[in-house]
Amino acid sequence: MKKVVAIGELLIDFVPQQRGCALDEVVQFERVAGGAPANVATAVARLGGRAQMISQVGEDAFGTHILKTLRANGVDTSSVFRTERANTALAFVSLDKNGNREFSFYRNPSADLFLDEAQITPDIFADCAALHFCSVDLVDAPVKQAHRKAIRLAKDAGAFLSFDPNVRLPLWDSPESCQAAIREFLPCADLVKLSDDEVEFCTGCKTEREAAELLFSQGCRLLLVTRGADGAAVYTPNASAETEALPVTVADTTGAGDSFIGSFLYQLTRDGVTAETLADIPQEKFADYLTFSSECSAYTVQHKGAVMPTEEELKMENGE
Repeated sequence: MKKVVAIGELLIDFVPQQRGCALDEVVQFERVAGGAPANVATAVARLGGRAQMISQVGEDAFGTHILKTLRANGVDTSSVFRTERANTALAFVSLDKNGNREFSFYRNPSADLFLDEAQITPDIFADCAALHFCSVDLVDAPVKQAHRKAIRLAKDAGAFLSFDPNVRLPLWDSPESCQAAIREFLPCADLVKLSDDEVEFCTGCKTEREAAELLFSQGCRLLLVTRGADGAAVYTPNASAETEALPVTVADTTGAGDSFIGSFLYQLTRDGVTAETLADIPQEKFADYLTFSSECSAYTVQHKGAVMPTEEELKMENGE
C-alpha cells in the first residue's frame, strides 16, 4: 500500500471544557495536537494505512507534543522540521450547544509559515499515492512556495493531488485573498473536498452539481462534499452518489471533515486508485466508500478534539 503525504499547518488546539458559551467565557481548555492536514494523516495511519507529514514546528514544548502525538499514531514525521524563527501555532476553540466551533488563532507568524521549498525534496514522494493539502498555509509566506514545489514533485512521482480548502477566514487579511488563493490552487487538484457551506465561496457556483462541472472542466476528477448532519456526496464525470449522516450525539465537530476525507483517502490508496482511475470508480463502490467515511466521521464527532478511529474501534462502535 502506497502512502498518503500531507502538507500544511501543525498547531495545538485548546479545546474548551465547557460547551454552549462564547470563547471569552471559557475558563478551562484541554491541549490537543491539531492542524487539518495532520488530522488527515492521522486518520489514514490509524486505519492501517501509511501516512507522512510535511510541516514545521517551533523549538518549543508544543512542537515536541505534536511530534510525539503524530508518531504515537503511526505518522511518519521525518519531514516535520523544527525552527527557532517562530513558535508553534496555537488555536483556542469554543463550542456552542451543537458542537460547532469558534476559533481564535495565535500564529502571526508561526513556525509552519517558514517551511521553505528547499526543504521539500523528491525522496519524500517515493512510493506516494496521494498528496493532501489545505488552504490555511497558502498565504504569502515561504510555505506557499513549499506547497507549489510539493505539488510538482508529487505529480512527477505519479501521485494524485487532494485539496480540502478548509476555509478559515480569521487567518486571512480579507475573504477575497483567501478566495483568490483557493481558486489559484483548485486547478492543481485531482480530488477536491468541500463542505456544503464552502461550495459557493470556493467555486462561485450555487449548487454542488454546478461546482462539480466547473471543477471537472479545470482538471478535477472527483468532488467530495460533506454536508454535516445532512450526510455527504461524491461526484465524478461518470458517476455520483450520496449518503446520510449517522444519527449520533455530537460532542465536538472538530476534525469531522478531516476524518471523512482521511478515511476516504485511506480507502482510495488501499484499493490502488490513481489519478487516471479516479473518474472511473463505479457508482456502487462509492456507496461503500461513503458509508465507511461516514462511520469514521460519526466516531470523531462523539469525542472532544479531532479523535480519529481505528478499524477495531469502528467495529466495537458498530457492535461487531
